[in-house]
Amino acid sequence: MALPLSSQYLKILEKDLCRRANHCIWKQFASTLSDNKIIKGLVLGVYEGEGDAEPKLSATAEKFNDRVNGKIMDLIRAWNITGAVGKGKVFNNIDPEFRSIALVGVGAQNVGFNEMEMIDEGMENVRIAAGVGARSLQYQGCSDVFIDGLDYAEQAAEGASLAIYRYNDYKLEKHRTPSPVLQLYDSPDIDAWTRGLFKAEAQNLARRLTDTPANRMTPTHFAQSAVDALCPCGVTVDIHSMEWIELQRLNSFLMIAKGSCEPPVLLEISYCGTSPEDKPILLLGKGITFNSGGLCLRSRRGMAEYRGSMAGAAVVVAAIRAAAALSLPINVTGVIPLCENIPSGMAAKPGDVVTLLNRKTLSVRDTDKAGVVMMADPILYAQAVYRPRLVVDVATLSRGVGQALGGSATGLFSNSNFIWKQFQMAGTVTGDRMWRLPLWNYFKKLVTNNNSFDVSNDGKGPASACLAAAILHEFVPCIDWAHLDIRGVGMLTKFGTMPYLLKERMTGRPTRTVIQFLFQMACPDTKK
Repeated sequence: MALPLSSQYLKILEKDLCRRANHCIWKQFASTLSDNKIIKGLVLGVYEGEGDAEPKLSATAEKFNDRVNGKIMDLIRAWNITGAVGKGKVFNNIDPEFRSIALVGVGAQNVGFNEMEMIDEGMENVRIAAGVGARSLQYQGCSDVFIDGLDYAEQAAEGASLAIYRYNDYKLEKHRTPSPVLQLYDSPDIDAWTRGLFKAEAQNLARRLTDTPANRMTPTHFAQSAVDALCPCGVTVDIHSMEWIELQRLNSFLMIAKGSCEPPVLLEISYCGTSPEDKPILLLGKGITFNSGGLCLRSRRGMAEYRGSMAGAAVVVAAIRAAAALSLPINVTGVIPLCENIPSGMAAKPGDVVTLLNRKTLSVRDTDKAGVVMMADPILYAQAVYRPRLVVDVATLSRGVGQALGGSATGLFSNSNFIWKQFQMAGTVTGDRMWRLPLWNYFKKLVTNNNSFDVSNDGKGPASACLAAAILHEFVPCIDWAHLDIRGVGMLTKFGTMPYLLKERMTGRPTRTVIQFLFQMACPDTKK
């Protein structure tokens, strides 16, 4: 079922892309257009044949094959294109309108949900095919790329838009890879296509925020970026400075922030898509814009990756932006504490204890595990102020979840089977899966069984992801809650990279799954 789209947001998105995300790239295209040198490319899908049968063209590819007098099938036979997922070839000068044609495999036709893999393979295959095809034509220098919808226009838009995205703001203009304009080809499903572009654009926003160097994405800079992204969409953003944070007695947040000369910021974001009296969904994103580990300093090798310790905050901003773009009938509130975790004479020391808003004491036994500390008081504050219907926090907390799941899925902890099922369903639709991990009293005892204080920030034992979740659960005792640990999926991609993302770059995951979750909560009777 198509959701109503915001025409105002379409204009905002167009201006925003031109002004902020790809400013120089669009200038290059403007120059090209002025010289009447529009270079068009077309991505067409090829399905695997059943048994010994030859590959089968998509409906759109069949029409195009007739248009060029059977040349497409001749090329498939000549080059032995099998239709395997993501495999294909680019051909030039087949048609006078399109300089380049990418024929890309979509796998078997009519595949659907794979219970063992917990994913809708048909949708994911379309993302891969559209992404591989669009990127191939991007490298061919096409300024406009037309995409075969392959019966899943929304997923085709997601794959193509994610694949052509580049973070190259700090390269010389002449060395940047231009991003082509994407258009749906030969399909009336423009609403689904536009939804897919909105979702992918949101994930690309999260990728840009997370990939920006830490000196260019301080707490203050992040706050300004959030205002630039959200306020034109009608979303309210309140920025709170150090003085306000002190007045609210968010002491655990200040304990981590005081080690850096960069002032901390707390963002309160409000999107109202339905009656203001309706309780909102609360999204809380961990926003450590650089995490050196504090006095428990991390190794210099790979430390640059920890500019991505604010990936949770980036996902929250991006998801709320997409909710506004899609005009979701739901209220969403975002609370984002932003600071750096840096060693200095003012930094928190191992063994320090802080009293929280709920009067429990929290011991900072390991300053490298600062995430649960800086989130503790903000999550207590947000519950008291907003009285949400449920709480979802998104954070890059523990190496353990990365070691357990790698980049395959987000580790999810929840005290609600309903919330888990909704996230599980969302992950199967988006191809960005969730995997539930235990939230047992066994782990609660390991973080609370202390003689001198109520809760420790590291607990006892090796299960770091479960211990971190148990600590956060202490601060959300009486409400439906989900904790998304995105340490394995939200930062640099190193292994098993999805074909429509980039290796060794920030991923922006799981932005689309959070958006899909919000859609399901807003429209529970709508079948995807």
